[in-house]
Amino acid sequence: MSLVLNREQLSEYLHQVFPQVERDFAVDSLDENSIVMRLLVEDRHLRPGGTVSGPSMFSLADVSVYAMILARKGRQSLAVTTGCSMDFMRKPEGTVDMIARCTLLKLGKSLAVGDVLMFTEGSDKPVARATMTYSLPPEGSAAAAFG
Repeated sequence: MSLVLNREQLSEYLHQVFPQVERDFAVDSLDENSIVMRLLVEDRHLRPGGTVSGPSMFSLADVSVYAMILARKGRQSLAVTTGCSMDFMRKPEGTVDMIARCTLLKLGKSLAVGDVLMFTEGSDKPVARATMTYSLPPEGSAAAAFG
């Protein structure tokens, strides 16, 4: 399946439907199989000790898979997170952006599953890994007509 939204269209749509986090995330690259997202780290993303918080890393994983689904399904897709498994492997740096590399493992009619590796910018050592599962609304339903 090819992309329905390119990087610019996807970024514009995400900012339109989630203006509350417009300053948090950026799409670095996008192709048919993967997306690279960036968490634009600010003080509000840090926990005591100056490291990026777990909830901020969860958000990065969540938005990465959601964005990949939108890029493949289009603006009508109102996917919702139904499951997450997340492993924290090492302490991220708190002063630089976090990078997420997301690959969709499955994009079916009712479920999507994505795998996300997260890194501190400039490092090749993973900080965290998440597997996210999404429920997709039936095509043609009122929920799918969002956007």
